[in-house]
Amino acid sequence: MDRIDCAVIGAGVVGLAIARALAMAGREVVILESADAIGTGTSSRNSEVIHAGIYYPQGSLKAQFCVAGKTKLYDFCAEHGVPHRRAGKLIVACTEAQIPTLHDLRAKAAENGVDLEFLDGPAARALEPNLTAVAALLSPSTGLIDSHALMLAYVGDAEQHGATLALNAPVTGGEITETGIVLEIGGPVPTTLLCDSVVNSAGLFAQKVASSIRGLASDHVPPCRYAKGSYFVLAGRSPFTHLVYPCPEEGGLGVHLTLDLAGRARFGPDVEWVDDIDYRVDPRRGDKFYAAIRTYWPALKDDALSPGYSGIRPKLGGPGTAGANPDFLINGPAQHGIKGLINLFAIESPGLTASLAIADAVLSRLSE
Repeated sequence: MDRIDCAVIGAGVVGLAIARALAMAGREVVILESADAIGTGTSSRNSEVIHAGIYYPQGSLKAQFCVAGKTKLYDFCAEHGVPHRRAGKLIVACTEAQIPTLHDLRAKAAENGVDLEFLDGPAARALEPNLTAVAALLSPSTGLIDSHALMLAYVGDAEQHGATLALNAPVTGGEITETGIVLEIGGPVPTTLLCDSVVNSAGLFAQKVASSIRGLASDHVPPCRYAKGSYFVLAGRSPFTHLVYPCPEEGGLGVHLTLDLAGRARFGPDVEWVDDIDYRVDPRRGDKFYAAIRTYWPALKDDALSPGYSGIRPKLGGPGTAGANPDFLINGPAQHGIKGLINLFAIESPGLTASLAIADAVLSRLSE
């Protein structure tokens, strides 16, 4: 049985950021990924937005890591040539009754150190003439990013500092021992590793991985629910230059308009609670998209949308529960008492934006 310093389970954007931080700190790192490529799950099935840090409660990990991570991410992209753009975002109130929600969001954002500008209807339409809104919030620090290019940059840095990426290497089990943490690795060449440290960043499968490690009490593995979000793409040229978001809803931020770096428009995600991972997009879900989008863009034509793609977010609870919009959950030795083991649960949006800040936090906890 080979012995290594540190194993990072999961080669999504957060796992790769963590592996990079550990490798650059001089740690021996092996990245264990069950798929045949990096970032095939939640990391590649999202809006590719650099979030400002608007929606999260003051003091939450999401608020702290999003705001800190945003600054780090913009700097990283500039230094590494990762395609990105500060597009800006409008959060819109379509009725007078929604204006108090905008004020609440602005106050929450201010608590997190994020500046938003309140715009009345004419000012919002001056920025986006096709928009229908009675008021809006402008977030100038919201941006767009090429998530795959970001992950390639992360893994490139990690490998340059000695990290090893192992694809088709699913963790099938493990055990806490007196000499370290044993991981059982499946795939074409099953093997066993004895690790001084293990970071479980398996995303949708983090609970499954944690539950397979013998010696970790079950009460340190929270439940997991899946919230599926489907995206639909717009035919033709985008009518907007900013991202456009409605007021948020339970489980997500509503059916919003985002842009790719080429300026093409896509709408989504909606929220569908599911029990299994299935990325197929039901074209019939587009019927509800038209009504939602027309609240802020009534000129949307019939049959202008086509199914795009979907993503699934890990949640701690279902609709109507606090777990529908959970904070990040990072459990380390201070929580479960096992030296060298860190489990990351419910790492969803704004995980991409927060990835470098999450990595710093994990490095700090492993160094304690």
